[in-house]
Amino acid sequence: MAHKLYQEYVQKMRTIADVRHASALLQWDQETYLPPKGAAIRGQQIATLNEISHQLFTDESLGRLLQQLMETEGLSPDEKKNVALTWEDYSRNKKVPASFVREMSETVNKSFHSWMEARRQNDFSVFAGDLGRLCELKKQEADYLGYEDHPYNALLNDHDKGATVALLDKVFSTVRPPLQALLEKIRNSPQVDDTFLYRHYPKDKQWAFSLHLLKELGYDFEAGRQDISEHPFSISFNSNDVRITTRIDEHNMANMTWSCIHELGHAFYEQHLPDAQYGLPLGEAASYTIHESQSRLWENHVGRSLAFCERFLPMMKEYFPEQLKDVTTDQFYRGINKVEPSLIRTEADELTYHFHVMVRYELERSLMEGSLKVADIPAFWNDHYKHYLGVVVPDDKQGCLQDVHWSHGSFGYFPTYSLGSFYAAQFFNTVNQAINDLNGQIQKGETSALLLWLSKRIHAFGRKYTSEELSREVTGETLNIDHFIQYATEKYRHIYQF
Repeated sequence: MAHKLYQEYVQKMRTIADVRHASALLQWDQETYLPPKGAAIRGQQIATLNEISHQLFTDESLGRLLQQLMETEGLSPDEKKNVALTWEDYSRNKKVPASFVREMSETVNKSFHSWMEARRQNDFSVFAGDLGRLCELKKQEADYLGYEDHPYNALLNDHDKGATVALLDKVFSTVRPPLQALLEKIRNSPQVDDTFLYRHYPKDKQWAFSLHLLKELGYDFEAGRQDISEHPFSISFNSNDVRITTRIDEHNMANMTWSCIHELGHAFYEQHLPDAQYGLPLGEAASYTIHESQSRLWENHVGRSLAFCERFLPMMKEYFPEQLKDVTTDQFYRGINKVEPSLIRTEADELTYHFHVMVRYELERSLMEGSLKVADIPAFWNDHYKHYLGVVVPDDKQGCLQDVHWSHGSFGYFPTYSLGSFYAAQFFNTVNQAINDLNGQIQKGETSALLLWLSKRIHAFGRKYTSEELSREVTGETLNIDHFIQYATEKYRHIYQF
């Protein structure tokens, strides 16, 4: 009886997953190959599929089946966990009407295209109207879902279960002083040279190098692909179809290189989720925070390490012999880790990066509580960039229009970048102790042992654990920011010699 009921549940969940991933495929196409005139109908198509998947997931028959399963003996621990997590998701989604889901989907589609146009015109006002509507819908969503203390908590919980304004305020207030102290020491040290990154790197050569780099690091092109988009992202339809995108600036080789490695970290996670759990919670990532821990681990702890430079600089010189002919490994390592306040989050160094996240977090928190109006976003943004980073924002494109997230309705996502970075340092400290001579392996271009360890210790569990629970399983403790501060201090003390 238990087996039959569970198989019925699995079939229902996989049907819902099929619909959701069909919608995701249309969204991937929208950001890569969709012709401009197809935008309006594409929005309708995505909205229809999102509405259908929501209706299927909130259908009373699924609720009754889940209740039966929760009262049934004979399920394995993993089966019980799938059912319990699905009931939690079902109960949460049941609070949101299907009509609202459709309206949200249509508004997101419209907002994405107005964001693209606003970037083209370099004018926030082109996006402001649609963003304002999205903000109202997100507030309404928070009301539907319910929350304690702050409406933003409902949205944060979507990205990392248990994350709250109180938690994030504490995290950022804890990490801010040591980060500021590190930055002060770096400001008082001779600056490193990174001008070699801004020579002319032809687009076709960069593209060829990116594919070589991804392959060398272990990306399975039989189960994925890379394309070009306005903003780099990763997307998964199942563990055997995981796609990433990048963008190329011919006068900034770093832009493409480390966005590729960042998105590769996301792709690794998705490619190593258990196939047998497709459509079920244990076949999904633990949280967006843990997802970001994987992308930040590969991007920074691997991709910006001295060991990485020793292996991959010679490979880069094969593609860009003239541009890099006078660059030594030590110069390259120091250059790619240059610390300097800047305008663009995705191009920021490991230290100032978190001030970019703080600005977005404080802005979103203010929007959701109603203390900030959408029309005032550019002024808020510019003031906070001046306060936190000491930089003057010259225009909207390099300011409040730089990220795609709001046009997707992804309010509450930005904090996962910092939380993920802090977990990444903690995870890497643990794996560095577990794998003999990990740096030596990276220096030889051998990253398979690292990927295998991450797959077994993090990826394979799906949503079995929350972020904090997984951290305890992997490292023996919950989030401990000291690991990040120690890693950053040791690294930049060597680079800046203070």
